[in-house]
Amino acid sequence: MDWDSIQWNPELKKNPVFEPFFVQTDEEVYYSFRSTGSVVSILRLDSTGSVYRLSWNSRSLQWVVMINVLKDQCNKYGLCGVHGVCNSDETVPCKCLKGFVPNSPQNWSRVDWSGGCRRRTSLNCSNGVGDDGFQKFSFLKAPDTTFAWVNMSMGLGECHIKCLNNCSCMAYANTDVRGSGSGCVLWFGDLVDIREFTAGGGQDLYVRMAASELEAQQGGSKKKKKRAAVVASVSVVAGILLVASTVWCFIVRTRMRQRGIGILPNGQEIAVKRLSGNSGQGLREFKNEIVLISKVQHRNLVKVLGCCIQREEMMLVYEYMPNKSLDNFIFDKERSQLLSWEKRFDIIIGIAQGLLYLHRDSRLRIIHRDLKAGNILLDGEMKPKISDFGLARTFGGDETEANTRRVVGTYGYMSPEYAAEGLFSMKSDVFSFGVLILEIVSGKRNKDFYLAGHDFNLLGHAWNLWNEDRALELVDEVFTVDVSIRSAVLRCTQVGLLCVQQHLDDRPTMPSVVMMLGSDSKFAAAQTTRFLL
Repeated sequence: MDWDSIQWNPELKKNPVFEPFFVQTDEEVYYSFRSTGSVVSILRLDSTGSVYRLSWNSRSLQWVVMINVLKDQCNKYGLCGVHGVCNSDETVPCKCLKGFVPNSPQNWSRVDWSGGCRRRTSLNCSNGVGDDGFQKFSFLKAPDTTFAWVNMSMGLGECHIKCLNNCSCMAYANTDVRGSGSGCVLWFGDLVDIREFTAGGGQDLYVRMAASELEAQQGGSKKKKKRAAVVASVSVVAGILLVASTVWCFIVRTRMRQRGIGILPNGQEIAVKRLSGNSGQGLREFKNEIVLISKVQHRNLVKVLGCCIQREEMMLVYEYMPNKSLDNFIFDKERSQLLSWEKRFDIIIGIAQGLLYLHRDSRLRIIHRDLKAGNILLDGEMKPKISDFGLARTFGGDETEANTRRVVGTYGYMSPEYAAEGLFSMKSDVFSFGVLILEIVSGKRNKDFYLAGHDFNLLGHAWNLWNEDRALELVDEVFTVDVSIRSAVLRCTQVGLLCVQQHLDDRPTMPSVVMMLGSDSKFAAAQTTRFLL
């Protein structure tokens, strides 16, 4: 835990059960709490560094978890190793402090950050004499204080001098960040368990750096200014050329808009995704999509061919999908007739295989977080390809779930735990896939579903029909369910219902889903019945 005189990290806020408080004297520093209610509670720290608050349940005569302080992966102690910084809002949570590089680039590329980082330039200090300086890092949770020294009466200036004159001192900061700041804490040895807050907050940390490293960073800033001047000169010439090409570009763009595509010089048709000014997707989501989609390759994932980021203009170049997205077919009365049951079943299988690749078989374990009919594109043969990875997140090591305060996605496809608590995992993708299956089977949107006399959404309606042994009434009215497809329709409905169960532990993993969908009807029925019970 970390206390900066304003807040806890992780937060341990006052609530109806207990009130936390912090004690700091010349003799001791500790955290404690006092009970504010009749509930008996304790704190438990397990071997992984996770902190739980347990309350005693007199009815079941056992301790039950009331609060899990480990809200996201960055609360895991030392996740990014020494001199590594963790940011739970980033696609890849770990990075090195500026001026540091991974100790093992190969392990970092495999999403193993435990080896941490080392200085790019070694320090030059002997007996307190040298030409080292300090680099300021903002919006951080301070490092672990096991090897730290504290003086509450010092100011930041005195703190700087004391650290500079001691070659063993690696960083310093204020202990109290209120107002202009006060108190001094010095760190000795490696810096461990640093966290960065994207939305602000945290505190400033001053890290010891070699003078040459600081000069190189300042020189980089000067080069950028010089480069800007050169760019300004070149832009004048470019402007003349731009005027000459405006008419030609206008004609080409008009044709592209009419067809919805562009054509490369080699004749290949492409689709261009352009981030508009009023788009809900931001620069972070756009870059996230580039990073992730460039690292995955599967026949059921859309392929990116290139990208462009220039000032406010951001574009992604994809392979062209002539049949656009799945929602254009299944929710349209006329076009839905073009989707036979066989074709719908192939689409379900294709989406499942693409999701299985993301969860298990890709180099990065990827959670899509926005799986929906609009993000399933169809090629010329109506084969599905999962697209739009702007909200996707990666998991590393043995990580299985994470938590975010920034809940994003599409209403109607979000799992209950994600919508209510910001908790997402592979099982939240499984829930979205279950919604997709039921929409493909029924031809109806979950969020817009209405049945006179009932308040059910599509999922509730499907459960009722299943429990009343009337599941075939869910099927889209555009085709007839004959004997040849009856078992496959029921199998898909079973799997869809299994995937959208309320509790994530009751949902299957994607390997189990693919197995049940692809197995013979008797085996699949036995498996789904086992899960549903």
